[in-house]
Amino acid sequence: MLYFQSIGEAENVFKALSTPMRLKIMEMIYQNDQLNMNDLAEALGLTNGAISMHVSKLEEAGLVKIHTTSGKRGTMKIIRPRYDRLMVDLAPVRELRRCYTDDIQVGYYTACNVMPTCGLATNKEIIGSLDDARVFSFPDRFKAGILWFSSGYVEYNLPNHLQSGQLLTELQISFEISSECPEYNEDYPSDIHFSINGIHLGMWVSPGDYGARKGYLCPSWWPELLNQYGLLKTLIINDKGCFIDGNNKISNVTIQDLNLNYNSYITFRFEVPKDTANVGGCTLFGEDFGDYNQAIRVKAYYKEEGKA
Repeated sequence: MLYFQSIGEAENVFKALSTPMRLKIMEMIYQNDQLNMNDLAEALGLTNGAISMHVSKLEEAGLVKIHTTSGKRGTMKIIRPRYDRLMVDLAPVRELRRCYTDDIQVGYYTACNVMPTCGLATNKEIIGSLDDARVFSFPDRFKAGILWFSSGYVEYNLPNHLQSGQLLTELQISFEISSECPEYNEDYPSDIHFSINGIHLGMWVSPGDYGARKGYLCPSWWPELLNQYGLLKTLIINDKGCFIDGNNKISNVTIQDLNLNYNSYITFRFEVPKDTANVGGCTLFGEDFGDYNQAIRVKAYYKEEGKA
């Protein structure tokens, strides 16, 4: 699913779909995901240059992907859709509080210590070998759209945009997440713990590792027996404590207890300890895997010092 929180965010998609010809191209490639440029040009009565222009607009908007493969006369470009659903919030969300927002790709962790079963993958291939923890140090990890491990941790440095005189009032960290079971098991609880700068924030019990259906965003080559999608969860730390999705309190640690200011480094950890009750692993889904086209999203709400 391709999801936009406002009309403005979806502007490029609307422009790409603004001509009947591109709508027809989208309709055709959903009906047959093996069509190449020549097939489309012939079926629509267009020149190769014209069809390339239309497809490039769709690709720039993130609606299609182009796969190059060998053909009878050299190489050919197969056009495939990236998403099967599009959702746009037409009513703007009015944000009354000031905040800084960042998206962190799942492969941009700054420290890790993981145990098999484990692995990473980009939208094109699995990085290295499955269940080899060494791949977590490979440079290709920065391209990863999914990672998983049975126990251990991954840490991320969260951006700190605060300026002198600004006070942090709330952190919201959202992510698509599930357990990690060999193959998949939708009844496979896992205690996933969260911490910032070494301060334990609490834990959330993931119900399982989901794979009975294909993840909406998973690449076509992604094996059916591997993790397919997770649950979109939001960790909230404010002056009332720590919460999952705003109503499930997981600890009494407050934003003040973290003692963060504009000079602070902020290190956030996902962890499945070996001594927790449910050692069921952790899977993190990025923009190209699972059901939600987002990375790890961080919102830092603040106020000016001395102001309510």
